[in-house]
Amino acid sequence: MSRTTVLIDAHCVMCNGLARFLHKRVKPSVDFEVHGIDSEEGEAIIASFPERLQVMDTVYVVRNGRPYVRSAGAIRLLLCMRWYYAMWFPLAWLVPLPVRDAAYWIVSKVRHRFGRTDG
Repeated sequence: MSRTTVLIDAHCVMCNGLARFLHKRVKPSVDFEVHGIDSEEGEAIIASFPERLQVMDTVYVVRNGRPYVRSAGAIRLLLCMRWYYAMWFPLAWLVPLPVRDAAYWIVSKVRHRFGRTDG
């Protein structure tokens, strides 16, 4: 059984929507959990990362103990999902990293326009 942990900005409506979307589509065989970056669990996990990763403002995906960030993390989430999403994993890697990360950066900069939660 593989273990995947997603660390999100719990105050971001878009990030919470991602968490709800994933929970409905995760394969039953995947040990999957979501934590807020500012939660005790999230802070403890982030503290175990290399220093360069600790200071990032991103969604973190930890799969089998290895952290992934930005578009690489988002693509890794496909592996946790049912086959009709997971089949896109190899194709997603064909998109060059600078293009993937540029798209990720644009979304990350406008995500708060969709709203924020107080809790």
